[in-house]
Amino acid sequence: MSKIGIRVGEALVAGGPPGTAAEPEVVIGDLDSPFGSAFANLLGNQVAGHTRVLALLNTDVMVRPATLCVSKVTVKDARYTNILMGTVQYATAMGVLDAVRKGDIPLAIVNDVGIIISIWLNPSVVEVEKLDHRSLFNIHREATARAIHKAMANEPSIEWLLENQEKVVHKYFERALNGEL
Repeated sequence: MSKIGIRVGEALVAGGPPGTAAEPEVVIGDLDSPFGSAFANLLGNQVAGHTRVLALLNTDVMVRPATLCVSKVTVKDARYTNILMGTVQYATAMGVLDAVRKGDIPLAIVNDVGIIISIWLNPSVVEVEKLDHRSLFNIHREATARAIHKAMANEPSIEWLLENQEKVVHKYFERALNGEL
């Protein structure tokens, strides 16, 4: 049995075509703990506009560790749903497996832990006429694996945060100060 407790991580991968940025936030925890109860409750207690689905390689092929995808955006559009539950869900599943292959999640615990991943898919994606699904896939896959790595490695460390506290400025705060927002 795993005893990792609960790990939390996030990542931002941007720079691709419009609408393709990814900013997943992950919680990884032991399924035989309160985390497991939260995982089951999220899966069983669906909410309109924020449907939770398991990360799948394809219908009927769930990844391990069991991974629950939760949209950060209220889903109102069929095209958005198809992109989220198609390209992005698949990219998330592949990113989870990449993290296992890399050793961020040890093979020995893949059946004992679960992942809850909050997925950011820009609502403007539905307005992109010729959406680059390959770029969207690659960005979300990389961001998922990166967020898992950071969670399992407890990154950033408190030492790094304290050392860099005054050097790192939130980009939207900076833009607001410059009158851009």
